[in-house]
Amino acid sequence: MKVLIVGAGPAGSTAAWHLARAGIEVTVLEKTRFPREKVCGDGLTPRAVREMQLMGLPHDPMDGWRRNKGLRLIAGGRRVEVPWPELSNFPDYGLIRTRLGFDESLARHAESAGAVILEGHSVSTALTDDAGTVVGARASLLDEAGRKTSETRDFFADVVLAADGNSTRTAVSLGHEKRDDRPMGVAYRTYFTSPRHEDDWMEGWLELPDASGRLLPGYGWVFGVGDGTSNVGLGILNSSKEFGKLDYRSVLRDWTAAMPAEWGFTPENQVGPIRGAALPMGFNRTPHYSKGLMLLGDAGGMVSPFNGEGISYAMESARFAAEFIVRAAGANSRIASEHALSSYSGFVREQWGSHFTLGRVFAQLIGKPQIMKLALRTGMPVPVLMRFVVRLMANLTDSGERGFEDRVIHLLEKLVPATTNQSTSGNSQQQSLPIVSVKQ
Repeated sequence: MKVLIVGAGPAGSTAAWHLARAGIEVTVLEKTRFPREKVCGDGLTPRAVREMQLMGLPHDPMDGWRRNKGLRLIAGGRRVEVPWPELSNFPDYGLIRTRLGFDESLARHAESAGAVILEGHSVSTALTDDAGTVVGARASLLDEAGRKTSETRDFFADVVLAADGNSTRTAVSLGHEKRDDRPMGVAYRTYFTSPRHEDDWMEGWLELPDASGRLLPGYGWVFGVGDGTSNVGLGILNSSKEFGKLDYRSVLRDWTAAMPAEWGFTPENQVGPIRGAALPMGFNRTPHYSKGLMLLGDAGGMVSPFNGEGISYAMESARFAAEFIVRAAGANSRIASEHALSSYSGFVREQWGSHFTLGRVFAQLIGKPQIMKLALRTGMPVPVLMRFVVRLMANLTDSGERGFEDRVIHLLEKLVPATTNQSTSGNSQQQSLPIVSVKQ
């Protein structure tokens, strides 16, 4: 079986590693060339670190990986430090690593396992056969400066994985549009040289004021990178009336201007511009499997509505996809193979669907600043409650339900319907109209 992956970010490279290790022939098309920057908070929770451990990806502090103890939450004039929990399923530490280094480390790790990664290949569309099954992708070749050349190349495979992020040209070319019934956020960040670069905690600001002090939905963060800089950013959700109407760069500048001078979050200490990106949340692009095509990570809207975390879910979805592809490769008939591939969507829904449903409720609540303010004033003084909130938001539980928090979180997830990631009627109609059809 041959597999083609579009995108060499956390989802694409993780899938490539697992597939190559299983003996599957895999090619990854990446439009940029490494090293390359991505807009991100650069924070990896224990959920993401677990995926790195499963892959055997080295993360020694001497190589630029900075460990952290947990979350420091700031709201209502209070600071609460919540260590990462000690669980059987996850490590008890998180990491900070810029995407400049993280993504390339993953890609090279996949290559070391036998995957072929072709940089400078910008996929514009999926390729389908006469039956509408995805059989490959068409890529424009880019020069060393990242500009399109006149050359294109078609790649063919038995399965195509769309791991090309929120914009996912692969899925869009087949009519898989974003769903308006799911949360969407935006994140903006920059770097400052700062004495806080060696902070041992991932700091989250649960109240985000604008220039006038009025509360906005969303959150802010300060993550020490360990290289002399801190990653400082904010995320805002579309549950706000102000979403899409704000100058988010100005909000970030106003917010950092109010911080203590000794932190150094000033224009003269800023390293690089303020950059922004969309956060596709709660399965906002579906279906996650259609004939011959799987959606991974951001391409399938696999960002948590609770906290904007996407890297761990991207890597997990990649591992899940690889497992189902390996099953399909070992099937004794085409029908059995297709059944194995199509089971991917249902499995993803089982894993995170209820958690994302709870997250969608949370996203609606924080879109109402007064409700959020009341909740924080009530919860911040109660450490046991904040530990529960952190575990819920970060989706960190023991499967054996050893503790009280585990039992409560699992009960909450059982009480809500799992967010669907199947076709809608509109999507089903669009999927029957392939953009590029080829014959083999």
